Amino acid sequence: MKYTPINFSKKFKLFSDYWAPKTIAQLNNYQFKLVKFKGEFVWHKHEETDEAFIVLQGQMRILFRDGELKLNSGEMYIVPKGIEHKPLAEQECQMMLVEPAGIINTGDAGGSLTAEGDVWL
Repeated sequence: MKYTPINFSKKFKLFSDYWAPKTIAQLNNYQFKLVKFKGEFVWHKHEETDEAFIVLQGQMRILFRDGELKLNSGEMYIVPKGIEHKPLAEQECQMMLVEPAGIINTGDAGGSLTAEGDVWL
């Protein structure tokens, strides 16, 4: 068996679209997804799961109906299930999301920013 690490920088070079998570690994039922953010996403929530946002490069904000949170490179935040939120980034932000397989990126909102699910790099 060949043991090969997953290199985030190399994986990020393989795509340029925003708001479209790409799966790079799976641990049991949880997927590790890389995604590039720029601009504003949609207000949404995930009733069935928490969502982990890990900033690898850049900075972003997560808006909540009663406040907001700023995340910088090397920081993470877990949005609890059922909490409505809206991610945004003024400049490109490279992120890792950790969530169960099959989760739709726009949660309950749907719309034009809904990404194709289970896209692997």
